Amino acid sequence: MNIEEYRTADYPIDPIYIKRWSPRSFSTKEVEQEKLNSLFEAARWAPSAANWQPWRFIFAKSNEDRKKFLSFLYEGNVEWCKNAPAFVAIASKTTRNEAGDPNIAHTFDTGTAWGYLSLEANRQGLITHGMGGFDRGKAKEVLHIPDEYDIHAIIAIGYHNPQGELSEKNKEREIPSNRHPIEKFVFEGKFVEG
Repeated sequence: MNIEEYRTADYPIDPIYIKRWSPRSFSTKEVEQEKLNSLFEAARWAPSAANWQPWRFIFAKSNEDRKKFLSFLYEGNVEWCKNAPAFVAIASKTTRNEAGDPNIAHTFDTGTAWGYLSLEANRQGLITHGMGGFDRGKAKEVLHIPDEYDIHAIIAIGYHNPQGELSEKNKEREIPSNRHPIEKFVFEGKFVEG
């Protein structure tokens, strides 16, 4: 696939930002643990308010663990991601100390860690696809996530299989999406609704 047919940068940036996208067609080829560890290592170095590093990643590679993840994903996601060889649940600690004081930056920092992880996956020849379509309560229960943590997303990780089996609806969606120009979300001096 020629990414440039779908995406072009308006200003000079490293090509990794353009090449990273979220396919749905996964190969069943196993993801090597060393590569997964490199993804988590990249996330480790994300910026973090007061160095609290609130992110937590729960991964699944075995058939048994993958079935647990599939049990709380919404059916529309299960349809295309059931062949993904690895899943990661992304959660963050909402408190910053034993007293339970809130960490107001936990989602911001954890989102940055996910961004680092996804770019490293691309660099490692892997694809990632983040999902918000899942039962959060059931996921917290199944994965034993404590109350002081929020769960944000489930990520499918693996190798791309452009000839993979997808429904007609998902085949139509299997193209890199473009992005708004920066003028739509960058404002000088004050916010402008538009």
